[in-house]
Amino acid sequence: MSGPEASGRDRVPDDTAAGPAAQRLVVRYAKRGKMRFASHRDVARAFERGVRRAGLPVAYSAGFTPHPKISHAGGAPTGAASEAEYLSLALTARQAGAEVCRRLNAALPDGIDVIDVTEDTALGSLEASEWSVVLPGVPPEAAARAVAGFLARRAAPVQRRTDKGVRHLDARAAVAEMHVAAAGPGDCAIVRMVVLHTAPAVRPEDVLTALRDGHGIVPSSPPLATRLAQGPRALLTGGNGS
Repeated sequence: MSGPEASGRDRVPDDTAAGPAAQRLVVRYAKRGKMRFASHRDVARAFERGVRRAGLPVAYSAGFTPHPKISHAGGAPTGAASEAEYLSLALTARQAGAEVCRRLNAALPDGIDVIDVTEDTALGSLEASEWSVVLPGVPPEAAARAVAGFLARRAAPVQRRTDKGVRHLDARAAVAEMHVAAAGPGDCAIVRMVVLHTAPAVRPEDVLTALRDGHGIVPSSPPLATRLAQGPRALLTGGNGS
């Protein structure tokens, strides 16, 4: 071949390179335990390795350095757990969803668990996420007062420091619904919220910043946020929303 030889990472395996995509699958997976500290890029790399180890006939892009056709929806922030992460996977030969699920779970690291594999042409309308956030050391009554105050506001400006500088966000504009769901271990509050997928993205941590700065909510240890679901806003809010 002319030019430098492709590296092992870029070289397309012989048994997966032939033919166009014959099937597109949507994979729902969870990010649990220590894997919640993995970045979105780390999770994407784990899936690329897992697909190869599982021996799935993944389709590849064209060009000098082909890549597997795996398309991820917006990943949960680093540090957050999730029961509803999604990706789209293109295969060159049709496979049963249950078999793909079994093979991926056998090949992926602990903490990344495939929940369901369905056949579809797109990831669908992921307009919002439902989150559960455990607030250690925060009494449910205090959390309920703070949530009511937050929802009564017209805006909740917050700042988040990023690699590109300080980003200014309106946490209130992104919250379609929020309430105190229950008391957790040690009588701490568990808050449920539906957060819209805005641009720029508002994360649960931004909402917690607004609750801290505007309403005095300061957990005794780092909160644990878990994404429970993604989907259309109307589905996640029952047709309601603030």
